[in-house]
Amino acid sequence: MPKVASELTALDVKRLAHPGGKRNRLFSVGGVPGLHLQITPGGGRSWVLRAKVGTLRRDIGLGGFPGVTLSQARDKAREARAKIEGGVDPVDERKAMKAALIAAQRRGLTFADAVHRCLAAKLDAFKNPKHRQQWENTLATYACPELGKMLVQDITTQDVLRVLQPLWMDKTETATRLRGRIEAVLSWATVAGHRTGDNPARWAGNLKELLPPPSKVATEGNHPALALDDAERWFAALQTRDGFGARALEFLTLTASRSQEVRAACWDEIDLDKALWVIPGARMKMGKEHRVPLPDRAVELLKALPRLEGNPLVFPAARGGQLSDMTLSATMKRIHEAEVATGGPGFIDRTSKRPAVPHGLRSTFRDWVAERTSFPGDMAEVALAHKISNAVEASYRRGDMVEKRRRMMTDWANFLNASENNAQVIRLSQ
Repeated sequence: MPKVASELTALDVKRLAHPGGKRNRLFSVGGVPGLHLQITPGGGRSWVLRAKVGTLRRDIGLGGFPGVTLSQARDKAREARAKIEGGVDPVDERKAMKAALIAAQRRGLTFADAVHRCLAAKLDAFKNPKHRQQWENTLATYACPELGKMLVQDITTQDVLRVLQPLWMDKTETATRLRGRIEAVLSWATVAGHRTGDNPARWAGNLKELLPPPSKVATEGNHPALALDDAERWFAALQTRDGFGARALEFLTLTASRSQEVRAACWDEIDLDKALWVIPGARMKMGKEHRVPLPDRAVELLKALPRLEGNPLVFPAARGGQLSDMTLSATMKRIHEAEVATGGPGFIDRTSKRPAVPHGLRSTFRDWVAERTSFPGDMAEVALAHKISNAVEASYRRGDMVEKRRRMMTDWANFLNASENNAQVIRLSQ
């Protein structure tokens, strides 16, 4: 019959000391057969359970002392012996659990990392770098602040809802595209083995039951545009504001360009002597080079801008990078709010009754051409860098009417600055 060790108390265990020598020493503490306190020559202490597992003799570590107390060590030893009696090797079990944890951690992927890896995998699917940039900007601006640090396998429908709900009513088109892009990233993560189960960003049978249909929420097929009768007053208010954001919005208005085209504009694209801005095809929605004749007011604006050493951007952000789209939108929003605060009507779209936004200024320009001028409509479409709808005409057209458009853009600038131009005429007559 095996010898039963006497049970030591907590004080007895505390008093145990290494007797000397270079080897670790084991002291039986009793209470559970095979339970020992191991003491190293350097004074380190840990709990060890000596037991026979099948045909093997095992020294099973139960943790360090005093982190694991005598009472806790006895409980752990009893659990280990119960597993051994049930045919389980605690050592092998622990190794398997550790391996599973390491594998799970390696499979774990944050949403922000998934975005980059998904886009890298889909790189060939993008026609030009701008499409990839649009995906990255949308996800970085709206999704990553909420989901970026979350592991993809932990993202639920409620998490996706937190991203979409603030945008769904006021920016329905943006929210719809965002939902599709989140779904694509999570779908990639599922196929790549980083998550399992249903896609929480799926519309049918999922978000469709929690959000109103986009068609019922907003008529955002058209961006809210500035009314023509308000254009002169709005432009005068814009010119009173300082900062690169305000100047970028002013330049965008004078050239009827898109926000991204203006915010990424570089000095080497602009010839001030020829009053011409040549936007490379890589930065255009249609993927083709676009020439923009600059009216005198736009040239004056550019000449007055400070140039930051080593920065090629015409309208850099405060930290030297590219201005965000929200900077221009915020500038326009503040102009509207300032007008309302003084008792004015503000600057709203005539049809939707929503405050005008930067992209809507292109519609204002198009309305001006159609309603206040005799310039051909196709010339305005070229100025807006729109695709020619008539395939036959498009196949024969080679020029971009840049010099004819120069007169149109000058008249547009004069329309926006009508009050200033009238004041100058009065001063000359006096």
